[in-house]
Amino acid sequence: MKKNILGTEKTNKLFVKFAIPAVLSMLISGTQSMIDGIFLRTFVGTHAMASVTMVQPFVQFIVGTALVVCMGALSLIGRKLGEKKIKIAQTAFRTSTITILIISTIILIVGVNFSREIALLLGANDILIHSVSTYVKITSWFAPIMSLMFIFGFTNRLIGRPDLYLKASILSLIINVSLDYLLIKTFKMGIKGAALATGIAFLGAFIVTVFPLLKTNNPLNIFKGRFSPKLITSMVYNGSSEAVTSIAIGLTIYLFNVTFLKVIGTDGVVAFTVINYIAQVGTLLMFGISDGIGVIISYNYGNRNIRRVKDILKLALKVNLLIGGTIFLLLIVGSSEMISLFIKDNPSILSMASKGAKIYGISFLMSGFNIIISAYFTSIGKAKESVIIAGSRGIVFMVMGITLLPKLFNITGIWLTVPFAEGLTLVLSLFLLKKSVKKLENF
Repeated sequence: MKKNILGTEKTNKLFVKFAIPAVLSMLISGTQSMIDGIFLRTFVGTHAMASVTMVQPFVQFIVGTALVVCMGALSLIGRKLGEKKIKIAQTAFRTSTITILIISTIILIVGVNFSREIALLLGANDILIHSVSTYVKITSWFAPIMSLMFIFGFTNRLIGRPDLYLKASILSLIINVSLDYLLIKTFKMGIKGAALATGIAFLGAFIVTVFPLLKTNNPLNIFKGRFSPKLITSMVYNGSSEAVTSIAIGLTIYLFNVTFLKVIGTDGVVAFTVINYIAQVGTLLMFGISDGIGVIISYNYGNRNIRRVKDILKLALKVNLLIGGTIFLLLIVGSSEMISLFIKDNPSILSMASKGAKIYGISFLMSGFNIIISAYFTSIGKAKESVIIAGSRGIVFMVMGITLLPKLFNITGIWLTVPFAEGLTLVLSLFLLKKSVKKLENF
C-alpha cells in the first residue's frame, strides 16, 4: 500500500475506488437474508419467509457487536496511520480482532443453547416458533466467522485493497444462491437449509478476507501489535453508534413485527417483510457509501487535511440524496410491480404492502443525510454526536412514532413511523453538522 494514497489521490477517484466496492459489498452481504426469504417463499411458503424476518434482530445483534468494535477500531487505526503512528495502529487492529472473537464466541454459546428462548423474545408465535428457533441456532454457530469477516474485510481497505471485500461478497452471494437452491429446493431442508446456506456463504467470504492479513509484510496483519485492554474502551465508545444502528435496525423490525401481529396478524408481518426487502436495498446503498468514505475521512482528519474531509463529506451527501430520491420515486410509481415480484397469490397483502411502501418511501429523502452525518462523526472520533444521531433515528423517535402514530392513524400510522423518525433526526443531524464544520475551520 502506498502510505499516502488516502491523503494524496484526488478525492473523486478515492470516492469511486472505495465507495463503489463498499456499496456493492454492502448490498451483497446485506441481502443474504433476503435471498433466503425468496427461496423459502418460493419453495416452502410465506410463513417460512416471515420467519427469516423475525430472526433479523438477532442477526443484527451479531453484526452490531462486531461493528461496534470494528468501526471504532477502523476510525482509530485510520487516524493513527494518518498521524504516522504505525505501532498504535497495529495494536488497535490486534486488540479489535481478539475482542471480536471473544464476544462472538459468547454469542455462539448463548444462541446454540437458548435458541427457543431467543425466538420467544423475538416475538415468534406458535406458527413461527420452531422455524425461528432453528434459524437462530444454526446462525449462532457461524457468529465468530461472520464477525471476523467484517473486521478483516474492512481492514483490507486500510492496506489499499478495497476490492477484496467486494470479491469476498461476490463469492458469498454465489455460495448462498447455490446452496439455497440445493438445500431448500433439492433436499427440502427448509429453514435449516436457508440458515446453513447463509452461514457457509459467510465462511467463504471470511477465507477471502483473511489471506492478506496473514502476510507479515503488510503494515496491518494478525501477527503484529499486541493486545491492549486499554484500547477496548476507546474503540467501543467510538464505534458505539454502529452498535446503536444495528440495535435500532433490529428494534425497528421487532416493533413492526409485534405491532403487525397485534393489529393484523401474520399477513401483516408478510407485508412488512416484502417492504423491508425493498427498503433494505436502498438503505444498504446508503450505508455502503458511508462505509466507503470512513477510512478516507479518518485518515485525512488524522493528517489534518480538513479540505479533503469536507470534499468527501459533501460528495457523499450529494450521492446519498440522489440514491434516496431515486428510491422514493420508484416506490411512488412502481411499488405494486416490485412487491408483486414477491407476492402474487394474495391480493390483500399486495394491496396493503403497496400502500405502505408509498408512505415508507418518504423516509429515503432524509435517511441518506442522517446515515452519512452519523458515519462522519464516527470517522473523526466524535462518538457522542454519532450516537445521538443513530439513537434518535432508530430508537428514540422510532419508539415514539410506533407508540403514538398507529393510535392516531391505525395501519397508516405504522407506515408513517419511519418517515417521522427520519424527519426529526434530520433536523438534529444538520444542527450538529453545522457546529462541527465551524470547529473544523479552526482545527
